[in-house]
Amino acid sequence: MPPRRLFAAVLAVAAVATGTTAAAAPPAPVTTQNPISSSFADTFADPSIIQGRDGYWYAYATSDPLVANGPFGLMHMARTKDFGSWEYLGTVFTDATKPAWAAPGSFFWAPDIRYFGGRYVMYFTVTDTAANPGGDPAIGVATAPTPSGPWTATDGPVVAPKPDGNGGYFGNIDPAMLTAADGKRYMYSGGFYGGISVTELSPDGLHAVGTPTQVTIGDRYEGSYVVYRNGWYYFMGSSSNCCAGPTTGYSVFAGRSRSPKGPFLDKDGASLNESRVGGTTVITQNGNKWIGPGHHAFITDAAGQDHIVYHAIDRGTPWLTDPFGINRRPMLIDDIDWIDGWPRTRAGAGPSDTPQPAPTTGSGLGINSTDPAGGLWGATRLAGDSLGGPTASIRGAATTRQSAPSGSVRVEANVKLGKSFTTVLGGGAVVVTVGATKLSVVAGGRTASAPLPADFDRSQWNNLIVEVSGSKVTARLNDAGLGDLYAEAQLEIRGLTVRSAPVSWLGTAEVDNLTVRPVAEPVRRAAAVPVAGKLLAGDEFNGSALGDQWSWVRPDERAVVANGNLSWPVQNTDLVGSGNNAGLLFHQTPATDSWIAETKLHLDLGEGDIRNYQQAGMIAYLNDDDFARLGDVSIWRTRQTEFGRELVARPSDGATSYGGAAIGRSAPTMWMRLAYHRNAAGEHVYRAGTSTDGSKWTWGASWVLPAGTTPKLGLYAHGDQTGSNPPPVATFDYLRFYASK
Repeated sequence: MPPRRLFAAVLAVAAVATGTTAAAAPPAPVTTQNPISSSFADTFADPSIIQGRDGYWYAYATSDPLVANGPFGLMHMARTKDFGSWEYLGTVFTDATKPAWAAPGSFFWAPDIRYFGGRYVMYFTVTDTAANPGGDPAIGVATAPTPSGPWTATDGPVVAPKPDGNGGYFGNIDPAMLTAADGKRYMYSGGFYGGISVTELSPDGLHAVGTPTQVTIGDRYEGSYVVYRNGWYYFMGSSSNCCAGPTTGYSVFAGRSRSPKGPFLDKDGASLNESRVGGTTVITQNGNKWIGPGHHAFITDAAGQDHIVYHAIDRGTPWLTDPFGINRRPMLIDDIDWIDGWPRTRAGAGPSDTPQPAPTTGSGLGINSTDPAGGLWGATRLAGDSLGGPTASIRGAATTRQSAPSGSVRVEANVKLGKSFTTVLGGGAVVVTVGATKLSVVAGGRTASAPLPADFDRSQWNNLIVEVSGSKVTARLNDAGLGDLYAEAQLEIRGLTVRSAPVSWLGTAEVDNLTVRPVAEPVRRAAAVPVAGKLLAGDEFNGSALGDQWSWVRPDERAVVANGNLSWPVQNTDLVGSGNNAGLLFHQTPATDSWIAETKLHLDLGEGDIRNYQQAGMIAYLNDDDFARLGDVSIWRTRQTEFGRELVARPSDGATSYGGAAIGRSAPTMWMRLAYHRNAAGEHVYRAGTSTDGSKWTWGASWVLPAGTTPKLGLYAHGDQTGSNPPPVATFDYLRFYASK
């Protein structure tokens, strides 16, 4: 339609809406409090989530009993309308419907839910196939007409087991599918053993094609999830251990690339696929009750606010069953804020344990999103189907009965598109058209467009988003609003003014799940991190011996003070489990309730070769079975910084549990900090920070030591010397204590 005729049609339809009544007062806001699965389950691990066309959000979880002594379900389903209340829907499979090609004792893990081609598609891990019983994980797939099933598994894996060349199989687990701007579908799968690869899928999403591309090194990541945003593909993966009970240090890290095949680099330019592995923190534990947050999914609500849905462990109740049994991993949700182009949970504050605003659901402007025709002029109500309910048919022109607010606004809908469909905001200030071959945006006298994939199927339900956020206008077509993409067009218009006016549409489409909402105010400032103040105490190692402020557990005479540093050859010892033979060197701490300890460490661990687990760094210590240590550590072929925790997990026999949380990137010269404070319960909280230049710090996970105790703070250097002769030398330049600002 020519521009003059288009705007004339818009004005004519908008004029119909001038006699409408004012919008009703909004309902009271809904809040959530973690864990959001508590009303129906004690554990709901590896969650994946999607909005169905009936307006419900459907969540899926890995195979576990929901409650202690409950039945072992073959993956679980639940749904909510507002995230304030949930309904459990049962299991994805039964013994009669599970994949026939799975071995009898196989587990089914990590469902990944998608919608395309007119059906719901679920990918999942099959831990053992009948072809090679004993442990050859593969990625399965099932389809369903509705998000609650019934689910029909295909007759074979979508990504087959991957032999490791030594008679075993790599950890081909934790699927995540993405539809990308090139019109292709991709599957990310893999884990610590072998790393994560991306494999192109057939258009129907049911078969792998081509050669996989490895995107992460082994021994670091699992639990993939990928989203597209502002020209970047963000790969996110979970690191460290998912399931160590009270010492679980799971965390999520990100890298980004212009290609869905990578390479994925973190904010400092470090690759996720190299020995000194990169990763920018998305979520990690913050010292409250939640530990081990990870294996996540993303959603975007009706106001454009992103959210992370994940599992975590309450450190006070870490087990679903007896210690060292099933970990209790309920489902949580929190905001994702984009800080300097990177996804951060609550701007970096981490998991919440207090009431939070729930995701915005439903529509404003008096629109019933699951029966949208009633809120529009010029639209016809269609019966729809049993899943979606009534839909709105637009043929020619339609408009909302009420005016959208001025300024930032977001319009989203499921759509079956005719040859051309145009959305108009602000009385013509923004015009978005899905044409025959492209998606285009017109605003401020400028135009931007993006081609549609050659095989884009406009006759199926797709998702259309039009958003004005400040000076940026974005139009996006995708499968189901899960960070996937068919086409995106953007304009940045300085001084853009979008006045209050009805939203109008021209052309032909069937519309469902229509929402019109003001855009959530973006958070642009990162959460506060520890900052060092004045110097309180410490040792620069300028003398020839250690002073009176130092003390040893198991002295090591090879540790020498000379030439302005402490040189300590890495001991062939350990401090984990029963191997309590490592030397530890402690310094008196300041007599205050908060401080920051810092050291500078030189430790050459090489790159790429196997070393387990040579390390050195700082330690907060109660005894050999209760400590938290921050180290530069070799883990198989990787070099990582890890904040590890050991404690007695089973008091009946003194059995200990150990787990770690990854922090920043490793380097031969590292600066390390432990920020200490005592919380309201009197517990000792230590947060780890690392730096590769001494000025730019990455702050990561926190561990908590019990109240009523007096932990020590010191240095350590130990690990298996296999593959190293002579052993590497840990050289500490100083240990300093600063006041916390």
